[in-house]
Amino acid sequence: MPDIRTLKADLCVIGAGSGGLSAAAGAAMLGLKVVLFEKHEMGGDCLNYGCVPSKALLSCAKAAHAPSEAAKYGVTLAPATVDWDGVKAHIRKTIETIAPVDSQERFEGLGCTVIREAARFEDRETVVSDSARVKARRIIVATGSRAFIPPIPGLAELPYLTNETIFSLPEFPQHLVVLGGGPIGLELAQAFVRLGAKVTVLEMDRALARADEGHAKLAVEALRAEGVTLLEGHKVTRVSGDPGRVTVHTEGPGGETAVEGTHILVALGRRAVLDGLDLDKGGVAHTPPGLTVSETLRSKSNPRVWALGDAAGREQFTHVAGWHASVFIRRAFFKQGSTAASLPVPAVTYTSPEIAQIGLTEADARRKFGDGVKTSAFPFHDNDRAIAEGRTLGEAKLVLHKGKLVGASIAGDGAGDILQLVSVAMSNGLKLTALTNFISPYPTRAEAVKRAASAYFTPSVFGKPARALVGLLQRIP
Repeated sequence: MPDIRTLKADLCVIGAGSGGLSAAAGAAMLGLKVVLFEKHEMGGDCLNYGCVPSKALLSCAKAAHAPSEAAKYGVTLAPATVDWDGVKAHIRKTIETIAPVDSQERFEGLGCTVIREAARFEDRETVVSDSARVKARRIIVATGSRAFIPPIPGLAELPYLTNETIFSLPEFPQHLVVLGGGPIGLELAQAFVRLGAKVTVLEMDRALARADEGHAKLAVEALRAEGVTLLEGHKVTRVSGDPGRVTVHTEGPGGETAVEGTHILVALGRRAVLDGLDLDKGGVAHTPPGLTVSETLRSKSNPRVWALGDAAGREQFTHVAGWHASVFIRRAFFKQGSTAASLPVPAVTYTSPEIAQIGLTEADARRKFGDGVKTSAFPFHDNDRAIAEGRTLGEAKLVLHKGKLVGASIAGDGAGDILQLVSVAMSNGLKLTALTNFISPYPTRAEAVKRAASAYFTPSVFGKPARALVGLLQRIP
């Protein structure tokens, strides 16, 4: 057994994903002594199994889909031929290109001590691994999450895919059965159907249940038009069959249904990775969703400990983990008052059309505020850039209460990028007029946000009182 070295640190970070790496880098650049533990891949789930490979796959699928849309532009293209090994090579290249930013070498260059081993609590102030014992002033748990595997009868006896395995699948799936109609399930469903697979999605509720209902419907209809079989209101009851030939049994509106396929993808949400941490030894209270923390992300039972990202039991997005790191650095080192809820959280589903959301949906706002909620929208079929591109599906919708922005939803090409205009406004407490008082370059899709905001003021700016006022003012020489 190797000798265990004892280290003292200002900060000990468990987990080298987005949140852990951002916090470690910030602390190291401030001249603090940082020890960083990671038992798997540097960069965590997002780089290796999540955001990065999935968006690389979507880019391949977009290229494969292009010939089917070319005719409307007066262009004839031969049908796409997909090389699954080539697709996987693009995914690997994408990861390899981004990986140096998250690499062990980079963080050691910043001054961090990087230990590529599993870590666990020994006591309230000490973290240990096979070769090290670290006593730290502050400890961050940023261990991320993994796919939730439900106790569906028969599922454990068959091979199934998750986001950790589907991007390196040796053979291309002929019929992919997706359990779950959330963002991950629908993004991958559309990607694989565009690449040539048969795809069936089973969702016990409605697909994209957290998104604006009308915008979610646009995405669902688009996927169905491309060939995805999407069954909403279908609860999976059991799984049977053999590797390569599986049957998923469901109960739905029409009774029992059996769906046969070659592969199963489980996309039913994610759970924080907390096993093996010995949190109880560290006096760290926790529940299955994550550590029990306050709005400051600090443990309620051991103030030396903080949770960032998915381990904090909140929104499970890479950009949220990065924001959590910012909250930690501001509070721990600069004594500022930021909290996890200081800024509204944007979310994007990268289907085509994209569905982007921030703040409250219209339905959520009406439940919270009642009839005082108003919406103002502008459709892409009236946006000149969208018309020129022949891609007019969707709209920009603003949700307001007493004239204040409380949310927004955008459906359409580039929705995630366009949403950032609203994100800046809401995050900085700007009035709705701020979204009208700038020059938007023409023609751009982002004009839709300005037009939606302007539409809210149209009755007051061009209504009868305004016309009367202008009539009076015209009498002045």
